[in-house]
Amino acid sequence: MLQDIENHVEKQHLTIFGGVNDGLPEGIRTLLLLGPLEPGFWACFTGSQEYGDGRADPLDRWSERVIGDLANTLNAKAFFPFGGPPDQPFVQWAQASGRAHVSPVGPLVHDAAGLMLSYRGALGFAEVIALPDPPPNPCDTCEDRPCLSACPVGALGPAPYDAATCRTHLRHPENICMSKGCLVRRACPVSQSHGRREEQSAFHMRAFR
Repeated sequence: MLQDIENHVEKQHLTIFGGVNDGLPEGIRTLLLLGPLEPGFWACFTGSQEYGDGRADPLDRWSERVIGDLANTLNAKAFFPFGGPPDQPFVQWAQASGRAHVSPVGPLVHDAAGLMLSYRGALGFAEVIALPDPPPNPCDTCEDRPCLSACPVGALGPAPYDAATCRTHLRHPENICMSKGCLVRRACPVSQSHGRREEQSAFHMRAFR
């Protein structure tokens, strides 16, 4: 059953970033977390009606349409990390999946997406779906941990995140984080193999700022 679901999901340039079988909303016995399938996701999204219509929140609207359609096709319920209240506990679900871990710099790191991890939504099923054992935490075998020293202004590192310093840096005309994406997230070795395009990171950075 899991392979059949994955086949449907991948046709929409999404992938399963983990699953949970416990502590879920009433009536849901398995929840599958969905994120971008790279490479290819960005080209799919930028060719969509939502990206080109000039309205606000194109990626959220794309996610609602695509994952909503998947839910209808697969007899599932769609959940999203936006649009609350009520806010859905995606961070809790991510950690419960065993595939997302608190990184040395704070944000979650994923075994396949690294620090480029993002969830576009989730599918909840009324039946129990057998899930594979999760891979180990990639940080456990990362000797250099380049994420700890990659931020040019020290806003994101071993100390708690300094949001004010980060935002000040992003307003500086010579910063490259706005055009290429957060340097800390890009420094993660797993992130570098994930295939996110620079213009995709720039899109997210504009929304963040």
